[in-house]
Amino acid sequence: MLGRHEPVLTVGTFLTPPAENPKSQKDGEDPRVWSREEVGEARPVQIVAADEGEHSFSLQEAALERLLLQEHLEGLHVVVVSVAGAFRKGKSFLLDFMLRYMYRQSSTSWMGGEDEPLTGFTWRGGCERETTGILAWSDVFVVERPDGGRVALLLMDTQGAFDSQSTVRDCATLFALSTMTSSVQVYNLSQNVQEDDLQHLQLFTEYGRLAMEEVSEKPFQTLMFLIRDWSYPYEHPYGLEGGRSFLEKRLQVSVGAPLKRNQHEELQNVRKHIHSCFSSIGCFLLPHPGLRVATHPQFDGRLRDINEEFKKELENLIPTLLSPENLVEKEIGGSKVTCRDLLHYFKAYMKIYQGEELPHPKSMLQATAEANNLAAVAGAKDLYTKSMEQVCGGDKPYISPAELERRHAELRLASVRHFRSVKKMGSEDFCRRYQEQLEAELGEAYASFSKHNDGKNIFHAARTPATLLALILLLYVVSMVTGFLGVGSVAALCNLVMGAALTALCVWAYVKYSGEFREVGGVIDQVAETLWEQVRLITVWTWSSAIIGRSSHLGFILTGVRCFQLSHRAGNAAEPAGPAA
Repeated sequence: MLGRHEPVLTVGTFLTPPAENPKSQKDGEDPRVWSREEVGEARPVQIVAADEGEHSFSLQEAALERLLLQEHLEGLHVVVVSVAGAFRKGKSFLLDFMLRYMYRQSSTSWMGGEDEPLTGFTWRGGCERETTGILAWSDVFVVERPDGGRVALLLMDTQGAFDSQSTVRDCATLFALSTMTSSVQVYNLSQNVQEDDLQHLQLFTEYGRLAMEEVSEKPFQTLMFLIRDWSYPYEHPYGLEGGRSFLEKRLQVSVGAPLKRNQHEELQNVRKHIHSCFSSIGCFLLPHPGLRVATHPQFDGRLRDINEEFKKELENLIPTLLSPENLVEKEIGGSKVTCRDLLHYFKAYMKIYQGEELPHPKSMLQATAEANNLAAVAGAKDLYTKSMEQVCGGDKPYISPAELERRHAELRLASVRHFRSVKKMGSEDFCRRYQEQLEAELGEAYASFSKHNDGKNIFHAARTPATLLALILLLYVVSMVTGFLGVGSVAALCNLVMGAALTALCVWAYVKYSGEFREVGGVIDQVAETLWEQVRLITVWTWSSAIIGRSSHLGFILTGVRCFQLSHRAGNAAEPAGPAA
């Protein structure tokens, strides 16, 4: 069992330190070992791109699939930590300390050396925005929980809100999307929680309120208010406890209490809405990092330039969010989400932001139900595919078509039962459409398995060359006979077709040997298959006709014999009647 703050990471290590950071070695750390992040291999990846001209967003599906569908993440539940808020408030700066914590758990101090620049998500000083869209770190960390379970951790950085180039819709879309897909949303604010901050939060989480009209669970999970540059430690001390007492007072909903006797209904509704949207709400008060951090143009994140009080509180904040025992796994509809499921949810949620208008009521519910059903379809199909691989996979011998069809029917029913047993959102009719989609996909998968199984049949594989050789032999015999009889035109035609068949046989052999021109090989197989079927049908018809003819002839003979027997009996019965007369 691992000790506190010691997650197991899938991040590799390297033995060659980067030359540009000779002073970055920390006390107690092996000077030969450097993480992927330190040698510059890991990087931020754009998963949601912003089109500034159209004020729209697009999902970078290929990049997201590369992140979430890695083999070592298969089946792991996912933890998504996202940082959102106004632009130029230090979100990327904070995330880079999260990265440093995740990469350096085994060292004496994860904060690093005093002269070490801060790297990771791109950040800089100044008044213009830096991040656009949504970025994710290219390393998805695998963390071992205290109970022995393993989860995948994804860190996301979002475009800052309220810059001069973004509309309210842009801000609402990005904040809502990051909140919908994250298990912990860090709401990054400066100096205080003002009423407009709460109103913006209400607007951005309106999708959650809409979804709650149809489902009982709260739509979002954990919201962490992070108050930067806190200037009132004499009222509420820095850290988590001071933040708790401050937020409890700020989000209090009271009617008629002395301190809140003038609280308007609108203010009450804002606070009720926020409480109704999140399962857990916390707050952390962080001091100012120092004037050099805020004003020096060459500041690059070195700890020596940061105030000691800020560093002290930062050492408490990051483990509060990322230590193994504090990680919050992503849940939707009461079910934990895997990395593969998260990909489906991203795709479904992005669909509701493709138009010019914000989604109508229930749009989030419909998108969630769609993603939920798609995830169930994917899981059921995966169960079928793995089971069929055990029956007729690449390393399995040929199985008879009848037995393969029987096993397909059994596994198909098991897959559909699995789909029905998964807890899904949406009405019965809505889910039935996805069950029909699953059944159609299973039919396509069975056809593929059937063709693959036929390819293992040596007689099936030899059908094309056997057909072509038989055709060549037949044409050769016909050519010889017609040539002998003096019918030269027929003999020439037979020779021409025989040459074409011989050429086709040579081309087919080359295709099978080299793997090139597979389309041509497929055409030759289809022609040979057609000839084979025609010959088979003609043969069956000929034998059937012969059997029917023989049966008719035998029936005629039996009928004659029967008639003779009857007439003979009639004659014998008439002979005694003569003398009596």
